Order: sequence, then structure tokens, then C-alpha cells
Amino acid sequence: MAKKQNNRKRKKHRALWLFIKIQIVLILLVIGGLVYYYAGGYAKKISALHDEAVELVAESDENTFKRNQTSIAYDVNGNTLSIMKGERDTYYLPYDEIPENAKLAAVSIEDKKFYRHKGVDYKAIIRAVWAMIRNRSITQGASTITQQLARNVFLNQDKTWERKIEEIYISVELEKKYSKNQILEFYLNNINFANGYYGIEAASVGYFGCGVEDLSLSKICFLIAIPNRPESMNPRRFIENTISRRDRILKNMYMDGVIKENEYIAAKNEKIELQKSSRVYNNYMETYMRVCATKALMEVDGFKFKTTFKSDDERERYDEEYKEKYEECNKKLYTGGYRIYTSYDINIQNALQSNIDSCLSNNTETNAEGVYSLQGAAVCIDNTTGAVKAIVGGRSQDIEGYTLNRAYQSFRQPGSSIKPLLVYSPALERGMTADTEVVDEEIPNGPKNADDSYLGRISLRKAVEDSRNTVAWKIFEQIGPHVAMQYLYNLGFEKITSADEIPAASIGGLTHGVSPLEMARGYATLVNDGRMRDSTCVLKITDASGKVLYQTKQEETEIYHTDAARNMTNILQGVMTEGTAKGNALENMPCAGKTGTTNDNKDGWFVGYTRYYTTSVWVGYDQPKELKGLRGDAYPLHIWHDFMSEIHKDLVPLDFVPSQNNSEEPTESKETTESNETTEGEETP
Repeated sequence: MAKKQNNRKRKKHRALWLFIKIQIVLILLVIGGLVYYYAGGYAKKISALHDEAVELVAESDENTFKRNQTSIAYDVNGNTLSIMKGERDTYYLPYDEIPENAKLAAVSIEDKKFYRHKGVDYKAIIRAVWAMIRNRSITQGASTITQQLARNVFLNQDKTWERKIEEIYISVELEKKYSKNQILEFYLNNINFANGYYGIEAASVGYFGCGVEDLSLSKICFLIAIPNRPESMNPRRFIENTISRRDRILKNMYMDGVIKENEYIAAKNEKIELQKSSRVYNNYMETYMRVCATKALMEVDGFKFKTTFKSDDERERYDEEYKEKYEECNKKLYTGGYRIYTSYDINIQNALQSNIDSCLSNNTETNAEGVYSLQGAAVCIDNTTGAVKAIVGGRSQDIEGYTLNRAYQSFRQPGSSIKPLLVYSPALERGMTADTEVVDEEIPNGPKNADDSYLGRISLRKAVEDSRNTVAWKIFEQIGPHVAMQYLYNLGFEKITSADEIPAASIGGLTHGVSPLEMARGYATLVNDGRMRDSTCVLKITDASGKVLYQTKQEETEIYHTDAARNMTNILQGVMTEGTAKGNALENMPCAGKTGTTNDNKDGWFVGYTRYYTTSVWVGYDQPKELKGLRGDAYPLHIWHDFMSEIHKDLVPLDFVPSQNNSEEPTESKETTESNETTEGEETP
């Protein structure tokens, strides 16, 4: 009996000592944390964030949440190109005019504890902090509706601890100053619904052509789905994503008991049809301008752009950071009151659009959406500045709103038009010349030439002019696929991957393809002595008062040696007079270029330039299929020739700069004595 009592006493003492030790450890941890907090300067920094938050909310009133500044973009001649506004003043809805289902849907999907918390869900924050400790970065959201409002109106989307702390402070202060109904009203009138719509009423008018009070439960939930990720939930581009999230919102509302089962089923089964936007757009110019302007604002905010990555994980992290910063800066275009000055020339734009429309006018076949099946896209770059003068992403049609801009959003196989950038300029850097003897011969398991013939020993110039596939294939292998592909990486070709480091790439056999914008930038690099410039269309951005916020520097990156680029130009001049583009040289204006045709005549390209302009042209179907007669020397070359002739008609002829081993200075071109009689040139797929 005494023994049992002694054992109980010992166990009791051990438990007591264990408790005391744990308390000591906890006290030491708290003391250590406090020392780190104060000694590390965090106390002072957090105190400053608190003071700033208190001041921001104290100075706010209801008008703070109704602000909207219109941004305006201009072409190079000062003509208004685009008016960008969030429309929040026009469509701002008081709380009582916001449908009950919109309020219920927002609370159900975004913040179930909205009416119970005081601005912050601390349990969710603890989960997010724990995830941050494990992952060494903020990877989980924990934002209430109040925090989202704080971020959208007072802060930015940066995932830093400072921004998160200030967001919490602002949210707490907002809850002290404004009622829950006011906060929900502010929220639903300020969030981004994509495509320039800020606020649920603007989104309703933009997507459905009526006020939100006239929308069904299904359509309201469809709209509420968008702000979660405006870019990836954009219903004009990714409607399947929007519908999927709508269904999730409806299920949440049903599970929360705010709608009945029959309402849930009916709303989920309702078909969503968007109204064509009633806005007037300079479609293709605007879409690319918004991309360039958004990236410029990202640069102003300190975002570091990258094109190469050490691992897939690094690429994924970068893509996520890019997407968040892009959405943040894109929003600013509609609310920041900017003045955006572009390099566009509406006269040149109209000429390029007109030539594409005219050349393809006989093909009137349309797809299920009523869009022309056969399409064309083109980009014109000013060789003096490297900036885009005109960009056409498709044929003209009476279709309102933004459509696919194939000039920079579509990627297609380039055929032989890739050879100067990927094969021949690199070869000229390595000692080959226009007169170097090469052998055009059959290659076992290799490519064929377009005419199924082989010319034997010929000059490199002849191989380029006649677009001999076998020669390009062999030279590419000699250079080395990995080495050769680095040129396209360096030129910023977006879809090039390690899978493209194969011989087929030498004749345009790429995994994903290239865009007309990328091809124009590549050839513009050749005429600029091998130095690449950013193919932007934004020259300057100011605030509404005229203060310059961004000015393009157009820094140059050497891609090819000067002599290699100049010699490539000299060879490509022969394509216009003796090769696959014979008979299509510009009258009295030296020019150079290259045709490109893919297998089965699915894509046709022509990319060419003068001292003044570089223009790339693509023709094909959105869903690749064969078109008899579609070659680089057909539709694309004819569009290029007619357009370039038009925009050069009043310009002084200029010769290209000769290579350094030819000291002759460039001069104004003498009257050409060559015949421009049109002949059908052979083109290699």
C-alpha cells in the first residue's frame, strides 16, 4: 500500500516538474519573440502601419468608394485611340438597389462569417500564417470581404507581410466606421468584373445588356464568380471557368440554406448567353495597347520580368506572381486617369487592315460563331524606333467587343520564314558567306524540297533564295539544335521549349509555333544590325496632370553580329528578285524578305522589310486545315507587297547598310532596272 502511494507521489512530482519546464520554455519563447519583435524593428514598422491605416480610414467617406478616373490612349498623331473607364460613377448602386441574391452569393462564396466577424477572420489568418511558415511565402488567402475592399480601394495586391498587416488594420478601422451593409455595398461596387467593368451594375450592363435587378439567380451568381480571378474567370475568354465557379456558388448557397433545391437545380441548368458588347473599340490596336500599357505599369511598380528559369517550380512561381501583378496593373488602366501615348499610326493601321480584308474578301466561309474561317494577321514595326506602328489580328467584321487578336495571341508553324532567324544568320556568324558552297541533296529520313528535286552544289545565297529544306536542315545540325534555338529564346519567342531542339525546327517544325508579332520583331532585329528592341506600342504614360510616369527606353540587346545581320539582309534581297518572292520587290525601294509555307498548305507567311518598316503577315485557319494555293508567295506576299507599296509611296528610297567588309555607305536608291514582272516562285513547306 505504501509502495503504491510513493509511486503516485513520484508520478505527481514528475508531472509537476514537466509542467514547470513547459511553462519555462513557453516563457522563454515569448521573451525571445518579444526581443526579436522590438530589436528587429518590427514593432516600430507595425506601429507605423497601424497609424497609416487609421489615418486612411479616418479621412475616407462614402465618396472614397465612388472614385473613378478615366484613362485615355492616343495614337502617334494625337488622335484619341481609346477611352478606358471603370464606369463606377455611372453605375454605382446604393445598398437597397443591389439584389438580395447578389449579396447572399457574395457572402456565401467569399466570406461566410461576414456578419459575425469585425473585419478579420483570425482563424483563417492563423491557417494562412502556418502555410506561410511551411512554404516560406504567403500561399493561402484568408481575406474577408472587408479585407478585399481594403485591398482594392486603399492598397495593392502585393503578397507581403507589410501589406497584409496594413490590410488587417484598415479592415478593423472600416468595421468601426461603416456598417456591414455599407461595406457590402462598397465591395460590390468596387470589385473587378474583367473587361473594364468595375461594380456589379457595370458588369450586368456589359455582359447582359440590362441592370442587375433584371438578372436571374443564375446570371447573378455568374457575375459573382468573376472577381475571384478576373483574368482566368473572364467570361469573354474563359466562360467555362466562369460557369464552373457559378455552379460552386449555387451549391454553396443551397448548402447554406439561402436558396431552395428547386432554385438551385433550375439556376444550374440555365444556359448563359452573353450579349455582344455595345462599346466601340479600335479592336486590335486597343487589345495590344492594353497589354503593353499594363506591362509598363508593372515595370513602374518594380516587377522584374524573366524569360529563363532554373526549374519548372521557379517558372510556376513566376507565372503566379506575374498573373497577380498583371491583374493589379490592368485594373489601374481603368481607374488611374492615365494618358497613354502610343506609336500607332491610324492611317497605317487602316491601310494594313484594308489590304488583309481585300486580299481575303473572296473567302466568305464562316464558323459557328459567324467569324470568317480563313483569317489573316499582320504586324508593322517602325525600324527607326522598334515600336509597333500597326497591328491587325484578323479580318474586319461587324462583331462588337474584343475578339481574338491573332497578331500576338495565336501561335502557328512558321515554315521556311523561320530559317533566317534560326539557321542562316547563326551560320553567317560562324564564318559562312553568301558564296559558301553547300550541297542540296537527299537526306535519309530527312526533309524534301518543295519541288522534290535536289540541285547538288549551290551557293548559300541560292539555298536561301530557293528555300532548300535540305540545306537548312544540315546547317542547323552542324550548329547544334540547342545552340541554334538560343537565338529564338533570346529574341523572346514565347512558346519555344526544349522540345523544339530537334532538326525539324530548322524548317519550321515547332511544338507550339510563333506569332506574327514575334516574327516581325525578329526580322526588325536583322535590319537593326542584329540588335533587338522591345516591340511595344507604348511610348509614354503620364498622369492626368501630365507628370511622366513611364517613358520607353527601347534598350537594345545584341542577338546577331552586325556583319551577320547585314549579310543576311543582302541575301534576303535576292529572295525578292531571284527567289520565292521574285517579282514582288517594291518599286524604287530596296527590300528584303522571306516566304514561309507549312505542310499541307495550312499556314502561309511572308516577313519582309525596308529601311523604314518591317511587316510580317500570316494567313490560315484558326483551326488548321489545308487550303489549296495557300503558300507564302500567295496571299501573304500579296498583302505585304500592296501594303508596303502604299505606305512607302511618298518616302525617299534608302539602300540597306552594307556589311563592314564593304565600306560603301548607304545611299538613296537609284531607279531600279530590274523587272517586276510577277512570276510564281517555288516555296518550301
